[in-house]
Amino acid sequence: MQVDLEEGDDGAQVARLPRFQQAVFQGRRLRLYTIALGVLAALGLVLGFFVGLFAPQSLWSALLFNQSAALLVLVAGFQSAGWVAQWRTRAMNPVALVVDSDETDVLKGWYERLLDRISQGCLKLLRQIGAPTLWLGGWALLALLCVEQAWNLDLPPAALGISATVGAAFALSLAFGLLVLERQLAQQNSTQWPEAGALAQLTRMTIISLILGASCLLFGNDTSVWPVRLAVLIGLLPGFVAFELLLRGVLSLFSPRREQLEPALLARSFGADMLRWPPQPLLALQHELHNRFGIDLRQIWAFTYMRRAFLPVLGIVAFVGWTLTGVHEIPLQGRGIYERFGKPVTVFGPGLHAGLPWPLGRVLAVENGVVHELATSVGEPSAPVRLEPADGPAPMTANRLWDASHVNDKSQVIASSRADKQSFQIVNMDVRFVYRIGLSDQAALAATYNSADVPTLIRSTASRILVHDFASRTLDGLLGEDRVGLAEEIARAVQADLQKLDSGVEILATVVEAIHPPAGAANAYHGVQAAQIGAQALIARERGAAAESTNQAQLQASIARDQAMATAYELNATAKAADLKFTAEQKAYTSAGQAFVLEHYLGQLSQGLANARLLVLDHRLGGNNNAPTIDLRTFTLPADPALSRKIAQPGAAH
Repeated sequence: MQVDLEEGDDGAQVARLPRFQQAVFQGRRLRLYTIALGVLAALGLVLGFFVGLFAPQSLWSALLFNQSAALLVLVAGFQSAGWVAQWRTRAMNPVALVVDSDETDVLKGWYERLLDRISQGCLKLLRQIGAPTLWLGGWALLALLCVEQAWNLDLPPAALGISATVGAAFALSLAFGLLVLERQLAQQNSTQWPEAGALAQLTRMTIISLILGASCLLFGNDTSVWPVRLAVLIGLLPGFVAFELLLRGVLSLFSPRREQLEPALLARSFGADMLRWPPQPLLALQHELHNRFGIDLRQIWAFTYMRRAFLPVLGIVAFVGWTLTGVHEIPLQGRGIYERFGKPVTVFGPGLHAGLPWPLGRVLAVENGVVHELATSVGEPSAPVRLEPADGPAPMTANRLWDASHVNDKSQVIASSRADKQSFQIVNMDVRFVYRIGLSDQAALAATYNSADVPTLIRSTASRILVHDFASRTLDGLLGEDRVGLAEEIARAVQADLQKLDSGVEILATVVEAIHPPAGAANAYHGVQAAQIGAQALIARERGAAAESTNQAQLQASIARDQAMATAYELNATAKAADLKFTAEQKAYTSAGQAFVLEHYLGQLSQGLANARLLVLDHRLGGNNNAPTIDLRTFTLPADPALSRKIAQPGAAH
């Protein structure tokens, strides 16, 4: 029960309580533990920083940061208990507040008053939050930061040497010292030291972290991966406890804080309380609800009934779950071989099927019509392909020439003849098989029980068939007429051998992707290929020239034909116009007679004299015997008027 000094509990009354009597001694011990563990945590952080700086992929960096995080959580717990012991010490020996009247001078100036107001507000806020909450949050944040720095699951395993033995010995020694401290805290009476139990749980958490770290150092080598992973995962335990302490510190801000009320220990951890055997999470939750809210779950009938019926209900659920293991769902692209007591009984198709539960009955998955492609030879796994820029040079993987490396090619020995002597040659070829498991139930059973690895069986059978088949073939035959039926012959031979072995595999197709001749014949085939390309280019060029000449001739012929047709059309139109004109004039002459002739004459005369300069003289000027005269000469009249009159006399113009 907490002590409230405002309700009349003075120093004389609280001095009779055992926890107040031991407060001074407990405070000294907690202060000593806090300083010692803080120094060890700081030393671990410094070492971890320098190790991570010079060897970032080392196990030591993660291990030192995680161990320091565990020590920091324990430091936070000891310091939080130290604040409670300090309050009890002050409650037994209260100190009177003395106010010096000389320091109560009124501040002059608005700037000094503003600074004093800001400082007083900050101090008031810090008093409301409290130093225990601030320190607890700071230690928890620092521990979480250490765990975050150590979190790297990609650390490679490495041999640690003699330093691992020294580090493991130091960790075990420290764990032994903390174990002695944990036993002392666990044996403390709750009336003398109520916080001892929570501190013992935090100490137990640190001991577990140290023991796991020592195990990582003792069993770590350059081949084992689990010590490295465990060294990183150790940080989950102190990280979870540190997060819980940080959350408790934040939630404590929303509860009223009274200086006269005995404070409770903030560094209590539900996760640390679980580190006991057997774990009792419901009991810990029940004690927490009873201590904080006064709720006693033992008085609720529903919870009592749930506790009694938990094991029967759990057994029924487990039995139903075990029974449901006999229900199997087969996908659409699969089949299932049902085994009852280890013996195959039937083949299930797609859908839901029921049988005996595991392990009395089980279903082995088999493919249903899934088509696979298999190469006769698979090279060693290569490095990851690096993406090349679009505007850069072509990558090496794009090189498809015969002198390049092809991972799926298989070397074969073929017959050869040189200078009337029998010999052999080596060619590389890429032969692929398209296969599937047979659709019948017998094929599914054979593929499951007669062969452990179907691709390996097909590859070994195909290799044997290829060696036997290509031993009697020559290079000219492979690259010539024999290549047409080569794939069919290989497919028939491989399928026959697979049927003899009762493999249940069906070869759907055999594809000869490429045949690469030997190095000696590669240059000749390069030349043949270049000559073929040149011939095709020459044929295309000549075809283009012939097409150009043909089109040009067709264009000229079309132009001449169009011109002739245009000329004929114009002549025909002119003739028709002349005929129409003649017919019209004939009709006009018949109707008008001499008048039409005169009119036509005058019209023609008007057209002929349209651009002429005429001088018309009246015939009466020259007398009765002079005919009219038209002067068609072109000249300029003189400027002399007398000469002009002389020219204008009769008889001057002829």
